[in-house]
Amino acid sequence: MKILINFGLPFALAHGGAQIQIEQTLAALNAIGLEAEPLRWWDDQQRGDLIHHFGVMPPNHIQLAQAKGIPLVMTSFFSATCNRSEAHLRLQGRLIRIILRFPFGEGIKQQLAWRSFSLCKTNVVGLKAERKVLELVYGVPCATVAVVPLGLDEIFLKAGHGRRERNYLLCAGTITRQKNSAILARLARAAQVPILFVGKPYTETDPYWQEFQSLVDGCWVRHQPHVADPAAMVALLKSARGAVMMSDFENWCLTAHEAAACGLPVLLPDLIWSRERFGDQAHYFDRIGFSPRNVEILKSFYAATPGLAAPNIQLFSWADTAVQLKAVYENVLAGRPASK
Repeated sequence: MKILINFGLPFALAHGGAQIQIEQTLAALNAIGLEAEPLRWWDDQQRGDLIHHFGVMPPNHIQLAQAKGIPLVMTSFFSATCNRSEAHLRLQGRLIRIILRFPFGEGIKQQLAWRSFSLCKTNVVGLKAERKVLELVYGVPCATVAVVPLGLDEIFLKAGHGRRERNYLLCAGTITRQKNSAILARLARAAQVPILFVGKPYTETDPYWQEFQSLVDGCWVRHQPHVADPAAMVALLKSARGAVMMSDFENWCLTAHEAAACGLPVLLPDLIWSRERFGDQAHYFDRIGFSPRNVEILKSFYAATPGLAAPNIQLFSWADTAVQLKAVYENVLAGRPASK
């Protein structure tokens, strides 16, 4: 079985969780004995049994693959949508169905990415909340959706708990508005809780990055550039008192899982993804944003961290992910449903 992996956005333009997920998935698929390689757009001689696309492939591209007898599996990232209420999702779904019933603009509608979810053989998501998006918003049958967890590098799974001897909380991730880095920095200063931010912006000229930099004081708000070496990241996590993040939305959050693997209590935004993955094993902000209540939550969490346990949740390796994906591929090629 040969799998062709595809993604629309070059990693050189935007780093982040999707890059880690795709790179690790590709390596793990090969490690368990499958033949997997990137889809080479310039190579008209490349052949494969199945395309696994990360993101939303345009409908006409899917149809071209189908015309050549190549089935498509698609992993979509519903980071924002999966954190909306069920009522919101149902309303969004009704609006889409109304638009699709309009008796005009068929040429435009044929190009809508909405159609891609129904055209591909199987949709892969990481959360049950994301499966609900496909079902309620896009009308995708449950039998064509597979929920496959994201993994962690083995070095995190084997890290064990550290001494947590340093006097800061750790926040790892891209310094960007979506992560609310500047808001969290203001909370740190107001609560007088030291937070070490580990990450880099998408570009040094981003005004949000410059705003964040103006808040770095070396005391309550500290910054260290992105750490690419997993061993170095493990060392940072195991020495911190706890982990904290306040993203507007996520669909899994590898950093939170890495922190849990390294024995850290975590303080998270109270969203659907975090409740699905961490339940009552995490601590939560009142809501996303700067508020007196969140200042108190951050202060209390930091004070309590020496006595707090890490979340007791199930963690997966990338090999676990690859094994489940292999089953998905086999079902697609055999014409079987993705789930029962």
